[in-house]
Amino acid sequence: MAVEMRALGKSGLKVSAIGLGCMSMSGVYGDSNDAQSTAVIRHALDRGFDFIDTADIYGNGHNEELVGRAIKDRRAEVVLATKFGNVLHKGTVDGRPEYVAQACEASLKRLGIDTIDLYYQHRVDPTVPIEDTVGAMAKLVQAGKVRALGLSEAHPETIKRAQKVHPIAAVQTEYSLLYRSEAEETLKATRPLGISFVAYSPLGRGILTGSVKLASEIGKDDRRGIHPRYQGENFTLNRKLVDQVEAIAAEKKCTAGQLVLAWLLAQGSDIIPIPGTKRKERLDENIGALEVKLSAADIARISAVIPAGAAAGERYPEGMMKKVQV
Repeated sequence: MAVEMRALGKSGLKVSAIGLGCMSMSGVYGDSNDAQSTAVIRHALDRGFDFIDTADIYGNGHNEELVGRAIKDRRAEVVLATKFGNVLHKGTVDGRPEYVAQACEASLKRLGIDTIDLYYQHRVDPTVPIEDTVGAMAKLVQAGKVRALGLSEAHPETIKRAQKVHPIAAVQTEYSLLYRSEAEETLKATRPLGISFVAYSPLGRGILTGSVKLASEIGKDDRRGIHPRYQGENFTLNRKLVDQVEAIAAEKKCTAGQLVLAWLLAQGSDIIPIPGTKRKERLDENIGALEVKLSAADIARISAVIPAGAAAGERYPEGMMKKVQV
């Protein structure tokens, strides 16, 4: 299968239409295994899927070290994205210019590379003007330490202000059939500016795959258990929505996960989903979404099955919601 490529904003970089989110490889969703995770990353590269996404907060630096080791002898094959700004030991966001430089140096060291392809501010610091933070990020580009800049979970007006300081290549926000209202508002800002939209949690943190039948199946070390969508009646309601997705997937002879990824890819060539996984077979399943062909009628039908705003429960627990769309 030829790998579809999509432009990363106006940066000149092109990436595979589906990327690989690596957060789950550092103990976020239950146990993880470095050897197995390394094999998954290298398998993605073997198949030509080159867009790898990590962050300094994932595993408190462990994820960057893991990714760095996995790509050490294959750096030229990778478009590597990482993020800064979420400070684990403080539980806060830091967008101060001096911290931007400090965080970048630390990430470069952990990754074992000289240049980060796409560097995101992971969460916007409400105490620091976005112009100051992006100004500091722009200096990293000038110094050759970063190729392109991105923002994650930024409010549309924040994106517009940032763009005036330095071109933003991509904005990363949660976007899936299950949770899309905020993403669709963000797209109204990114599209006129030529900014790509990188969709994290495109499978609704696993709910849309249909693999979780009962909320009780989520292990005690799996962070999904703290998310409102997985709790009590919320999960029951969300699971009923997924039943309808599975029915359409059966008609299309694909999995529910492939169907919703194909739906997301069909929303525009500026959208690049980055589903995460710790397993080769799941990676192959996700890649298979590129072979699912949807007509305009199919897309409309899938959209109607889970209308915008139909999901039960917020995207994050209350405290974490304060950090998104700033």
